[in-house]
Amino acid sequence: MIKPRIAIFDFACCEGCQLQIVNMEEELLSLLEHVQPVEWREAMSDQSDDYDIAIVEGSITREEDANRLREIRKRAKTLIALGACATLGGVNKLKNLFDLEEVKTAVYAESASLPILETATVQALHEVVDVDYRIEGCPIDAAELTYVIKCLLIGRAPAPPNYPVCVECKLAENVCRYDYDEICLGPITRAGCRARCPSNAFWCFGCRGPVDDPNVHAATQVMEQYGKTVEDLKVKLTLFGTQ
Repeated sequence: MIKPRIAIFDFACCEGCQLQIVNMEEELLSLLEHVQPVEWREAMSDQSDDYDIAIVEGSITREEDANRLREIRKRAKTLIALGACATLGGVNKLKNLFDLEEVKTAVYAESASLPILETATVQALHEVVDVDYRIEGCPIDAAELTYVIKCLLIGRAPAPPNYPVCVECKLAENVCRYDYDEICLGPITRAGCRARCPSNAFWCFGCRGPVDDPNVHAATQVMEQYGKTVEDLKVKLTLFGTQ
């Protein structure tokens, strides 16, 4: 059997999602029986322009990165966006709230004018190229990556959850974070993380992006019940919802 060739690339990110892949340990070894990695800077020195599946982490913050992503897209039969930076633009998109020249000066001071430090408006992958599949989260859930790869191996399209984190939170029998007088984005955020943050005493940060058809009415009722406002919600949405 010819194994699909997989290349993993990264752009502007912390590479935490790739670290989740490394952390799969024995499960990763099992997966490698069915696929052949040909490029993965974090784990191997080999490089290749010949691959079937490109897994890309990180957001696009420079025009040269956008051009590199377009080349990756041309070579890949399938392109998977890995993690919140790739699927949403991630925390990096907070930069879009400021003047780019001010951002460069704040970060690089007197070196801000150097050509090698050029920057641009942050974009998620789908804002530059067509993306076939998305693996949400900051960081990703390794089990979801395994699920997506296995689906591709058997020729089936992955079907990610399209219901809110609140569903998983209730299944875990968690106390609602609103009962702790917190703003939680669980009512409008796509599930699939097994309510990781609420299950560990944090409110949902919205790192998996919104469900396709969020129940705005129910979310509004929750906010009103706990004396919160839409403006309160918007502040929390800024972290992973900046455009």
